[in-house]
Amino acid sequence: MEDIIEVENLTKKFGHFTAVDNVSFKVKKGEIFGFLGPNGAGKSTTIRMLTTLLRPTSGRARIAGYDLEAQQDQVRRYIGLVAEKIILYDRLTADENLQFFGRLNNLKPAVIKERSDRWLRRLGMEEWRNHQVGTYSTGMKQRINVVRALLTEPDILFLDEPTLGLDPQTSRLIRDFIAEVNETGATVILTTHDMHEAETLSDRVAIIDCGKIITLDTTENLKKMVKNISNPTFEDVFLTLTGNTVRDIASSRITSASRRWHGRPTNRVR
Repeated sequence: MEDIIEVENLTKKFGHFTAVDNVSFKVKKGEIFGFLGPNGAGKSTTIRMLTTLLRPTSGRARIAGYDLEAQQDQVRRYIGLVAEKIILYDRLTADENLQFFGRLNNLKPAVIKERSDRWLRRLGMEEWRNHQVGTYSTGMKQRINVVRALLTEPDILFLDEPTLGLDPQTSRLIRDFIAEVNETGATVILTTHDMHEAETLSDRVAIIDCGKIITLDTTENLKKMVKNISNPTFEDVFLTLTGNTVRDIASSRITSASRRWHGRPTNRVR
C-alpha cells in the first residue's frame, strides 16, 4: 500500500520552545491513522502544519505527492479538516453555511446541494438544515462541521478530537460515520483523548510526547509492550508510555508561546 503522507524531521519552534521535535512518520493510503498524546505533546501543532495552517521551522513533508511548503495550493485540494474548534457561522443556517464553504472551494451549487443532502441525511441533520447553527447543541454543530469538511470529498480527512465534549450517542454516530467514510477510500488522520475510540478505529497509532514520536504500531502490537498487566487496555498502553503526570504546565507553555507567535493571519484550509 502506497504512502499518501510522508513526514521527515518535521520541527516547529515558538521562540525557544520546541513544540514538535524532529518528527518523522508515514501514513498509508486508505488507513485510519491515530495520532495520540498528552496535553501539549505536539498533536495539534503537527496537524496544523500538515494542513498548511502553520509553517514548519524545519523538516519537510509530502501530502498526496506534493511538497507541504512549496505546493500548498495543491496540498489543499486533497485535504479536509475537522478542527478542534467548530468552523461555522452561528447566524447562518446549516444550508447557508454549507453553500458558503462550498462556494469558497469553487463547488457548483448543485454539487454542494447533492453532497449536503447525502451527508445531512446520514448524520440525522436533514430536518434541522434550515435552522440557524447558533440554535444547535454542540453535537449538532459538530455534525454540520463534519459535513462542511466533506463537501470537497477530500482524499485525506484530518479529524482533531471530533467527539470532544459530545454525548455517547453522538460520539457513536460520528465514530460509525468516520469508519464509513474510510471505507469509501478516504485516508483519516485522527487525534483523540478517547482511548476506546483510538483503539476501535485506528489501523495504526503514533504516540507523541514532548514533541517526539515515542512509538508507532498497530494497537495489538502496542498492547504487547505492556508487560506488567495481563490483558491490558489501550489506556494502559498510553499511560505506560507517557506516564501518569498531568500535563497542565506543558499545555500552558504551548498556549502562551502560540499567542506570542500567531500574530499573522493563517492560511485557509477547506
